[in-house]
Amino acid sequence: MPEVHDSPNAWVAEHIRRFEETGGRPRPGVNDLLLTTRGRKTGKLRRTALVYERDGDHYVLAASNRGADRHPAWYLNLLADPHVTVQVGTETFDAYARPATAGERPHLWRLMVSARSEYAAYQQRITREIPVVLLEPLTK
Repeated sequence: MPEVHDSPNAWVAEHIRRFEETGGRPRPGVNDLLLTTRGRKTGKLRRTALVYERDGDHYVLAASNRGADRHPAWYLNLLADPHVTVQVGTETFDAYARPATAGERPHLWRLMVSARSEYAAYQQRITREIPVVLLEPLTK
């Protein structure tokens, strides 16, 4: 089994640790998952913790990077290799990740903002459009 490297960001690494300690429920009332992508430069497996919502069979993510004016590394990684691993609760599965199309994005963006209002505040203070990502489970 290849080694997985957790986010170098201390608060994200702590969130991953809490996720594992609580069986995938680090923040009751918040939908959290772990996303593992392949690093586009290193080829190493990289893991981060993210908020998600559901839209049918898809898991939906916002690549907000906490309001930074650059895309998060995990998003750039999945653009390079859309085959990812997802952990929700104690269940782990492979998925295909893709940015929402222009037609899908408005509905999915509203879904994410309704779950976490800070996404709207992030979008207002930056110039890039925050991508919305769909994860389609391959096995489940």
